[in-house]
Amino acid sequence: MSHLIAPSFLSADFANLENDIKMINKSNADWFHLDIMDGMFVPNISFGFPVISHIKKYSEKPLDVHLMIYKPERYIKEFRNAGADILTVHYEACTHLHGTIQLIKDNGMKAAVALNPHTPINLLSDIIADLDMVLLMSVNPGFGGQKFINNTYNKIAQVKKLITEKQLNTLIQVDGGVAINNAKQLIDTGVDILVAGSAVFNSQNPIETIHLLKGLRPF
Repeated sequence: MSHLIAPSFLSADFANLENDIKMINKSNADWFHLDIMDGMFVPNISFGFPVISHIKKYSEKPLDVHLMIYKPERYIKEFRNAGADILTVHYEACTHLHGTIQLIKDNGMKAAVALNPHTPINLLSDIIADLDMVLLMSVNPGFGGQKFINNTYNKIAQVKKLITEKQLNTLIQVDGGVAINNAKQLIDTGVDILVAGSAVFNSQNPIETIHLLKGLRPF
């Protein structure tokens, strides 16, 4: 499969949100990536159900909802009702991870687990067969526009090895510091979905930037 592009709306213009939604609809992007922050798991607060519902109303592409919140199992049905198609929870935020993943699937969404930069890949060994996607954070979560952490390449290779050994179809997503200058290496290392926020929304021509990211081909 060709890699997917998921622009992160954390970097969008919230004063002109509908325009940015329409821009993504017209572009070669595949998903809308929505970061939900509670001010506790990460040192920032973003947006909640009303904004997700608004984006869903106008979007023509799946909503990839990334929960950076403690105890996400409390709100699984609410995120489904707001329009989430893919729901990602953090390994570090779940007491009963397997149960949370099953709850996501029981509510008709694809299920993913995110790992912070310091969290080792081997912790996924007993859960990865139940996942549709693994999200590797390539910055410390909480704010857009941060510098990419180079050790992410090693972690991508480790996840890819785990997926191959277990003969799975689990996808690999990377979020944080993704830009034109490192996207090709990320794809070559094994990434299936690129989340790009500042690189897209802060560019002079977001549609062209998405086109360039989408057009990259692995070696």
